[in-house]
Amino acid sequence: MNQIKKLLIIGFVWPEPKSSAAGGRMMQLISIFKENGFEITFASAAQDSDFMVDLFEFGVIKKNIELNSSSFDDFVAELNPDVVLFDRFMIEEQFGWRVVEKCPKAIRVLDTEDLHCLRTARQKAFKENRIFELEDLLSEEVAKREIASILRCDVSLIISEFEMSILKDVFKINEDLLFYLPFLVDEMKEGDLLELPSFEKRNDFVFIGNFLHEPNWNTVQYLKEAIWPSIKKDFPEAVLKVYGAYPSQKVLQLHQPKNGFYIMGRAEDANEIVKNAKVVLAPIRFGAGLKGKLLEAMQCGTPSITTSVGSEAMYANLPWNGFIEDDPAEFAKKAIELYQDENLWKQSQKNGIEIINKCYQKKDYLEKLISLTNSLLIDSKSHRLHNFMGNLLQHHAFKSTMYMSKWIEAKNK
Repeated sequence: MNQIKKLLIIGFVWPEPKSSAAGGRMMQLISIFKENGFEITFASAAQDSDFMVDLFEFGVIKKNIELNSSSFDDFVAELNPDVVLFDRFMIEEQFGWRVVEKCPKAIRVLDTEDLHCLRTARQKAFKENRIFELEDLLSEEVAKREIASILRCDVSLIISEFEMSILKDVFKINEDLLFYLPFLVDEMKEGDLLELPSFEKRNDFVFIGNFLHEPNWNTVQYLKEAIWPSIKKDFPEAVLKVYGAYPSQKVLQLHQPKNGFYIMGRAEDANEIVKNAKVVLAPIRFGAGLKGKLLEAMQCGTPSITTSVGSEAMYANLPWNGFIEDDPAEFAKKAIELYQDENLWKQSQKNGIEIINKCYQKKDYLEKLISLTNSLLIDSKSHRLHNFMGNLLQHHAFKSTMYMSKWIEAKNK
């Protein structure tokens, strides 16, 4: 009889799939490992939130842990997981050395979510009003930490093909340490569009995104200041509804019904909202990873307009399900065209289905991920032996992080 394999996920936050794409991604990973017979424990030092999922419902054990506390050492030693998945590099920095010390045989997997160094470097270039260059990454402080974390792990899950190429070409990371895993969804057929609200039954432009995420807040400001005035001028009856979890006072102050600009706050059911909207607007100016909101739009049969950063690595150069436009005046013009032209709108829907079926099929990735995990479980020794840079970093980071953490723990006492 096969022994049950144990997976420990250490979360940056508790999963909130209705609040962010990151929460949805985490639930996908949980279901993949669950379906493949893993017993899962999800641990986090984050505060519980009103919107987190009930992990118990998904057959996952929930464990509250503390930062800089040797209580984690006792917990992880007793659990003795076969695989440990770190949710973002900051979590690997915090807990990775403890896992290595107490469970040296456990396979260490990093889910990067997106490359934080790419997002940070782009944001910096944007704020300094200059064009982002790939070389910017080499001097980015976050890059040094993030790349070190990737090297210390046995494998890192990378959500974007563009980020895969950055890691291989700019940072010269061995392909054996990387696994491309985009968002995963079920196949769609053109007939599925008949189940969705028709062109005539839909109304309004919509934007949706978690406001704790800086690129989303910037996008809404950009919409309000640079794009919406042009749309409203040429299409006076236009309405834009902006949804998102955790809106700050600054966000709420943009609510201007007289101008057709509505801040709606948290979406109870994002799917329902996007399904009934006519067009998704997402003029994203900086960021990284894949945009869950744009994939969701395709699944809901809702055409979208975004920028080259928004669409990056999302569509395998197939026709977009709407338009990709970086110029604000053109963006506004194309938004009106997509909203009013039924034939163009319907063709954009079909483009979305083609992208979903070409780029995001579960069946294309599930088996490979589980097969990789199993092969690492069988022979991690050889894999690690050939990751000399990772071993080197593990050796030095172990000492520095360990002593810093032990100092904080002693200070807290």
